[in-house]
Amino acid sequence: MTETHPRTYWLEQAWLGTHVEPGVALDVRDGRVAAVRTGVPAPPPGAEPLRGLTVPGLANAHSHAFHRALRGTVQVGSGTFWTWREVMYATADRLTPANYHALARAVYAEMALAGITAVGEFHYVHHAPGGSRYADPNAMGEALIEAAAEAGIRITLLDTCYLSSGFGQPPDTHQLRFSDGTAEAWAERCSVLKERDHARIGAAVHSVRAVPARELATVVRWAEERRAPLHVHLSEQAAENDACRAAHGCTPTRLLADRGVLGPRTTGVHNTHLTDEDIALIGRSGTGTCMCPTTERDLADGIGPAPALQRAGSPLSLGSDSHAVVDLLEEARAMELNERLRSRTRGHWTAAALLRAATADGHAALGWPDAGSLTAGALADFTTIALDSVRTAGTLPRLGAETAVFAATAADVRHTVVGGRHVVRDGAHTLVPDVPSALADAVEALRG
Repeated sequence: MTETHPRTYWLEQAWLGTHVEPGVALDVRDGRVAAVRTGVPAPPPGAEPLRGLTVPGLANAHSHAFHRALRGTVQVGSGTFWTWREVMYATADRLTPANYHALARAVYAEMALAGITAVGEFHYVHHAPGGSRYADPNAMGEALIEAAAEAGIRITLLDTCYLSSGFGQPPDTHQLRFSDGTAEAWAERCSVLKERDHARIGAAVHSVRAVPARELATVVRWAEERRAPLHVHLSEQAAENDACRAAHGCTPTRLLADRGVLGPRTTGVHNTHLTDEDIALIGRSGTGTCMCPTTERDLADGIGPAPALQRAGSPLSLGSDSHAVVDLLEEARAMELNERLRSRTRGHWTAAALLRAATADGHAALGWPDAGSLTAGALADFTTIALDSVRTAGTLPRLGAETAVFAATAADVRHTVVGGRHVVRDGAHTLVPDVPSALADAVEALRG
């Protein structure tokens, strides 16, 4: 994945974290930014010009790649998260290592086209339908890691512990392929997974309803020993809170806090239905929050208290989750616009803060703290947004983050560079020649 030959990129406009700088030369060596030179009005000899607004690569901190096959189908009619889940399970039942690799490769290529350079894959489809093991017990996870390599993006495989269907309930028929039986068996299996240049291995607790409280310590210990990221679906549904109170006499957040799950390497995904005490526990522990606004609105989950969480000390990141939309700029915009609807006031975050959630803070949540900025020593992962599309024409590039967050969409991404290598050039993927066809073929094969 890493480009080993030194090269220079000339950025017409570059967002440097606090402001937009015109005329910036990025010298890249061994996949990292070797130098950032400002005040360069024209491309130096031999430099590759990137015209538009270049920002750090976007980090998709929460993904379920196979959910992409549901787009345009689960939106038919009415229902709830729980009725949607039944359709999702039916799709999961048809996954194999081969067809999941094909689908994930196409989905990750779609992400690269949207300027995403790293994805956090919350992976729980571990085994064959019915729970039988593949010859390689990590065949499904390896398929995802290879798919990311072929699509040219980085991945943090958040290998997910999923043991029960509810508090005190064994996994149902659909969930048997998700379960290793015990957390110890889960830890033994995922300990075999190896990190690579483009891949990190993290851990996840699917939810408090899917991992019995007595098993949580094993997952926490596995992550602590490796200093790996640990993610958890948290209070996505009010029904989860009610069931947790019935089983344990406390909220899911309090349960996780008491069992040592919360902390600065942990990210709660959604964090939607929280009490004031929950918010304080999350913030005080430095636990991150990954908001997925396009999925949360698609599933009618609700709007999480992101401003209060951030004020309490919880770093924010963003994810596309079910891939109803693959557009991190839209996720950033939606977080602000959702809060405007709820509060009937504007300006809860600056555009720069929203862009940081989509870049540096998202990468940190995935265990890539050396990505997400255009600075010397950082991974050479960045994306360029057109300033002459029907959406961005007439905007003021010097405002920078505002143009990216409030005007542009994924359709405006022109270039994506990962490890110094061009993965998307002039709006076309360099490794997956026809991404729409790859997506259509993979989804159709999965529908069978």
